[in-house]
Amino acid sequence: MAKLGIRPIVDLVHYGTPLWLRGSFLDPDYPARVAEYAVAMVERYGGIAGGWTPLNEPVVSADFSGRRGVWPPHLRGQSGHDLVLITLAEGIARTIAAIRSVRADVTIVAAEPCDVAITDEPSLEMLVAETWQHHFLPLGLVRGRVDGAHPLYGRLVGSGVSAERLERLRTDPQTVDVVGVNFYPSMSCRRLVTIGRRLVRQNRRGGAKDLADALVRFHRHTGLPIMVTETSDVGRVEDRARWMDASVMAVARLRSAGVPVIGYTWFPVFSHGDWRWRRGPHSRDAYWCHMGLWDIDERLRRVRTPLADRFATLAAGGPPRWEAAA
Repeated sequence: MAKLGIRPIVDLVHYGTPLWLRGSFLDPDYPARVAEYAVAMVERYGGIAGGWTPLNEPVVSADFSGRRGVWPPHLRGQSGHDLVLITLAEGIARTIAAIRSVRADVTIVAAEPCDVAITDEPSLEMLVAETWQHHFLPLGLVRGRVDGAHPLYGRLVGSGVSAERLERLRTDPQTVDVVGVNFYPSMSCRRLVTIGRRLVRQNRRGGAKDLADALVRFHRHTGLPIMVTETSDVGRVEDRARWMDASVMAVARLRSAGVPVIGYTWFPVFSHGDWRWRRGPHSRDAYWCHMGLWDIDERLRRVRTPLADRFATLAAGGPPRWEAAA
């Protein structure tokens, strides 16, 4: 990569912890251990990295590990979510501080998922706002922005997060340089509806407007430059191509309006297996998600699609301009 002039943004922890960390994210040693690992990585690869992501999608880890009990440490409910999330935030904060103790000039790139919720019911508008607060919370904790006046402070304390832990994060804020947003039109959008007396979060197909909404909201909330750290669509090459064009055009339009969108990543490069494969009843081939620039066939061979050349052309053209895209 160095010979090609590529300086990767290194995702230090995508999901999960080593098996030897018995308590997973709730292990008392987790924040210190993940910071040690970050130091070792920066000492070895700091000269070739263009940036560092301490932990990908902390909201997702807190959900799967703390709320749903799917991943270790297998907690459930709101309190489980919040107890995992606070430890993740402590780990991220320790990681950033450790990285900057080795190289002060590094770029820290957060990578956050989004859940672009809408509703037609006035009584649910507050829940839409709370959905955004929920997704902003990890950054708020790491940046020392969560105090007694924060709208989710009471929820955290009610879940068993001590005021002392929150105060330590508040009084030792860490700097994030870029906010990355992960957005998939097939997965990142919801419609909130009431069915009977029950709240239902219905999946809905998202579009370029939803991507732009997410980018603008994260920028306005944090005041930081933003980038698309993950996006793609699942299905036929033609469908993926349409989303590539639409999403790049959305970025171009935001940039022309003065929104500092500084990067765009198509993820994944290759087809991948759906997460359900691990627990599902079918063979591997039933779980392929063809979302990349290359497809993977039944013999695990990489099959180049026209998207690879399309993406290369976009990358070679430099930052997209709305006038050119239009």
